[in-house]
Amino acid sequence: MQHLRKPTAQELQHTCACRVNMRAIEVTIQNLIGAGMDPKTENNPYLGFIYTSFQERATKISHGNTARHALTYGDEVLAKICGSIASDEGRHEIAYQRIIDEIYRKDPNGATLAFADMMRKQIVMPAHLMDDGEHTAVKGRNLFVDFSSVAEKTSTYTAMDYADIMEHLNKKWRVAERDDLTGEACEAADYLVKLPDRIRKLTERANARKQKSKGQSTPFSWVFDREVTLV
Repeated sequence: MQHLRKPTAQELQHTCACRVNMRAIEVTIQNLIGAGMDPKTENNPYLGFIYTSFQERATKISHGNTARHALTYGDEVLAKICGSIASDEGRHEIAYQRIIDEIYRKDPNGATLAFADMMRKQIVMPAHLMDDGEHTAVKGRNLFVDFSSVAEKTSTYTAMDYADIMEHLNKKWRVAERDDLTGEACEAADYLVKLPDRIRKLTERANARKQKSKGQSTPFSWVFDREVTLV
């Protein structure tokens, strides 16, 4: 069985290699591993579990949408892989959110203040320090920013998704209806409740401004420097 798996894995790699630049992708992965990430959780477990509660839902959404894109373009293998990842992320999301459920039960003020603190800092995705060694050095552009622009344009993961996740967590943890908050936590809850709509309004304005740059593109090393539309 082991001998059968090796050729299959190699064939899959060959299939990917004909569509993408595997060397550029490996360089990006290794650079990202070396760079690590800064989720701004400050070794605070409350902040850490708030971050993962949000981030796991975000990656569930993005991988689920990637699976749908793959199916649309006829790549059933990629769709299955991304669908499996989305399912895993969904299970992780539930686990982390249950931890915050318990924190809210025992320390509602602390949980609300931590939630507001993370949202003021903004949730950054784990790959925000990605670097292929070319995009910035040669093209003078930020790889993650351009990658995010493509995700936004293709509706893989958008600012509206960010707002929807925020609203989901507000409802999940009953932020608007809690009667066990005091002092600064009450102000924090008010901020959290208003934030999703504020994000949506800012996004609508940003999208209107983007129309002036419509058609802007940049090459990506991952696809052999093919130009990819950003806006």
